[in-house]
Amino acid sequence: MTGAARPVGPLLLGVRHHGPGSARAVRAALDAARPRAVLIEGPPEGDALLPLAADEQMRPPVALLAHAVDDPGQAAFWPLAAFSPEWVAVRWALAHDVPVRFIDLPAANSLAMTQAAERETGPDGEPSTGTSHAHVPIDPIGVLAGTAGYDDPERWWEDVVEHRTQGGEAVDPRAPFAALAEAMTALREVYGDGGHPRDTVREAHMRIQLRKAVKEFGADVAVVCGAWHVPALGTRTTLAADRALLKGLPKVKAELTWVPWSHRRLARHSGYGAGIDSPGWYGHLFEAANRPIERWMTKVAGLLRDEGRFVSSAHVIEAVRLAGTLAALRGRPLAGLGETTDAIRAVMCEGSDVPLALVQDRLIVGETLGEVPDTAPAVPLQRDLIRQQRTLRLKPEALERELELDLRKDTDAARSRLLHRLRLLAVGWGEPAVGRGSTGTFRESWRLRWEPELYVQVAEAGTWGTTVLAAATARAGFQAASATALAEVTALAEHCLLAELPDALPVVMRALADRAALDADVGHLAEALPALARTLRYGDVRSTDTTALGEVAAGLAERICVGLPPACTGLDADGAAELRRRVDGVHTAIGLLTGAVRPNGDADTGANGLRGRWTAVLHKLAARDTVAGVIRGRAARLLLDEGRLAEDDAARLMGLALSPGTPPADAAAWIEGFVGGAAGGGMLLVHDERLLGLVDAWLTGVPADTFADVLPLLRRTFSAYEAGVRRTLGELVRRGPAAGGPSTFGAGTGSGATAPGFGPVLDGARADAVLPVLRLLLGLDADPDDPDNRAENAEEPLGATG
Repeated sequence: MTGAARPVGPLLLGVRHHGPGSARAVRAALDAARPRAVLIEGPPEGDALLPLAADEQMRPPVALLAHAVDDPGQAAFWPLAAFSPEWVAVRWALAHDVPVRFIDLPAANSLAMTQAAERETGPDGEPSTGTSHAHVPIDPIGVLAGTAGYDDPERWWEDVVEHRTQGGEAVDPRAPFAALAEAMTALREVYGDGGHPRDTVREAHMRIQLRKAVKEFGADVAVVCGAWHVPALGTRTTLAADRALLKGLPKVKAELTWVPWSHRRLARHSGYGAGIDSPGWYGHLFEAANRPIERWMTKVAGLLRDEGRFVSSAHVIEAVRLAGTLAALRGRPLAGLGETTDAIRAVMCEGSDVPLALVQDRLIVGETLGEVPDTAPAVPLQRDLIRQQRTLRLKPEALERELELDLRKDTDAARSRLLHRLRLLAVGWGEPAVGRGSTGTFRESWRLRWEPELYVQVAEAGTWGTTVLAAATARAGFQAASATALAEVTALAEHCLLAELPDALPVVMRALADRAALDADVGHLAEALPALARTLRYGDVRSTDTTALGEVAAGLAERICVGLPPACTGLDADGAAELRRRVDGVHTAIGLLTGAVRPNGDADTGANGLRGRWTAVLHKLAARDTVAGVIRGRAARLLLDEGRLAEDDAARLMGLALSPGTPPADAAAWIEGFVGGAAGGGMLLVHDERLLGLVDAWLTGVPADTFADVLPLLRRTFSAYEAGVRRTLGELVRRGPAAGGPSTFGAGTGSGATAPGFGPVLDGARADAVLPVLRLLLGLDADPDDPDNRAENAEEPLGATG
C-alpha cells in the first residue's frame, strides 16, 4: 500500500474490534490527523462514563454494562481490552482534551429490540447484544482471506495488518484504513447488510450523529467503527431518510456502568464473549511492538520455569530461530501465533501438548481481570458487596481458587455468611466443595471464581434490597411463600441458617410447619428430613436457637417411622431404588437428630426414644417379604453397621433372601441393598467369609436363563468397589475358605455338598419343633401336656411381629 492523501471530510477509521494492529494504526492515524472530535461505535448513554477511562484505577479489560431498569436480567456488554481500537481512541481523546462520543444505536433501543426479537422467535440461549457484528451471517474477514488465497482468516489478518510494520512503525497511518474501506465497499455491494437487518438501523443512527458532530466541529472529525460500517457511513443519504429508519423503534429505560472484564471472557465465542481466540497473545503484540517474538518466548520460558520445568536461555534462542524459520517456510512476513506455538511445543515442551496447554491457558488466553474505579455508577447492592469483599479480604479473581474456612474464626464465619447469602440470591460467585481436611461442621470449603456476568446477577438481585443481608432476607421470605414442596422449604431453612438470616427464619419456619402438617406423602417427608437434621447440626456451630426447628424435625421423624413400612411395599425397581436412597438419608438424619432432639426429656437412645423407634422400623423392613428386596437388604445392612443385628442373624437373613425359592432378580436386589452403594460394603464381604460364601453359592446356582437378567444389578453393585477390594474378593473366591475357618465357603451344589450357613446333617430336634405348629394349622389333635408338642416351643422366625 502507498501513502494516502489527507481525506476530505470526516476521517473514517474502519477497524477490527479487539485487533492490536488496528489499535496501533488508530493511534498513529489520530496522532497524524489531530481531529477536533472523536466518534466511536458504542451506546450514546455511555458518554457520561467516558471520563472514567482516564482514572488511574481503571485497568482494562473492562466493559460497558447496560441493563433495563425494570428487568436487570435484560442486559448487554460492550467489552474493551487494552488492545481494542475503541479503547485506544477513547484514551487518546481524553489525553489530548478532545471531545469523544459514542454514536451507535442507544442501549435503550438495542435492549428493547433484543427483547422483542426473543419474544417473537425465542431466545437462542446465548444472546450477544452489543457485539452483533460478530454474528453477521457472512464473515467479511473470511471472505477477504479466501479471496487472497488464505484458508485461515486469522492468519490473513495477522499478515496484512498485525505484522505490517517497517522499523516498528506503520508505513502510512491512514493507508490501511483506505485499503480496508475499499475492500469493505466491494463486499457491501455484493452482500448488502450481510444478512443482519439491524445494521441498517444502527448505521442510520451513526450517520445522524456524524452529521451533528460535523455541524458542531466541522469536517475535522474522526470516526472509529467496525470496518464493515465504513461504506454505510460514507454513503450520501438524507437526514429525513435516516430518521424514517429510526421511527417507531421500541425503547426501554436503561442504565449503564463500567464493570471489570477478563481475557478469559474475551476468548469465548458464545454468550457475551468477543470470540477472540488469543487475547493474551494480542495484548502482548500491542504492548511489545519491538521484538515481540523474543519477548513472548521469554514469557513462556518464565511460566514453564515457575511450573518446575527446565527451560534455559538456549531453549529461548532456539525457539525464536525455529519460529522465524517456520514463518519463512510458510511465506509469512513475521512469525505468528501458529509458528511460535509450534516452536514452543518442539523446543520447550519436548513435543508434548501437556505443558503447552498451560501456555495456552495462562498466556495465550490469559488470566487478566480488569478493574474499575470506585466512582463508577453501581446499584446499592453492588456497593455493599464491594464493601464486604474488601472488609473480608475476598478479592474477586478470574482464576478459580479453593477457599478453606474455619467457622470458629470471626472473619471466616463472616465470609461463609456472605457466600451463602449470595447463593440464596442466585449470585454464583462461590460453590461449596469437598474439603481436603476435616469434614466437621466447623470447616467449610468453597470454590470461587468471578465471572463478569455476575454483575448482571447482582443487578437482578438488587431488586430485593439495597444490602446483601436485606436482599437475601427478602428473597428467602418470597421463596418460603411460593414453595410448593416440603423439601424446598426444608432446604430453604437450611440456607437461612447457613446464611444467618434471623429475620427470615421465622417466616420460613411458619411455612415449614404448614407444609409439614398438610403433606402426608412419606416420600416427601423422608426427602425433607435430612436438610432439617443438617440445619440443627449447623445451629450448634453458629449459636442459633433451633428449638422450633427441632420440634418440627422430631414430628417429621415420628411420622416417617409410622408411615415408612407400608410405603415400602408394592414398588417397582425405580421406586424401590429411590426410596432406598431416602431410607439412607433418614437413617443419617436420625443419627444427627438423636444428639440434638430429646422430646419430653426422654433419652434419645432408649426403647421409647427416636433411635429405638427407628431401629424397630428397620427390623420390620428387613423381615417383611412384601418389602422390596433392595430396601430389605439395606435395612439389614444399616442394622448390622449399628450393632443392632447380630452377625448370625444377618447371615440368616441373607440365607433366606438368597434361598432357591427366591426369584434371582429379587435376590440380586437384596444383595445390592446389603453390600452395594455403601461405604465398606466390599470390606464386609472380605472380612466375613460366611456372608461371602452365601453370595458365592447363590451366584453359582443362578440358572443360565435368568443370569443375564441379574447381571446388570450385580455389575452395578460390585463395580462400585475399589480395585483392591475386588481383587481381594476374587482371591478369596479362588482359594476357598481359610484353613480351620468357621465357614463352609464356596461349597458346591453337587452330591454331598454342604450348603453355606447350614450344618452337615439334618438336625432332628429342630425339625420336630415345627410339628406342633403344623398340627395346630391342620387342626389335628395334640397333647397339650407334652412339652415337645407345645406350639410355643417352636422357634419364632426372625423379625416375626405377631
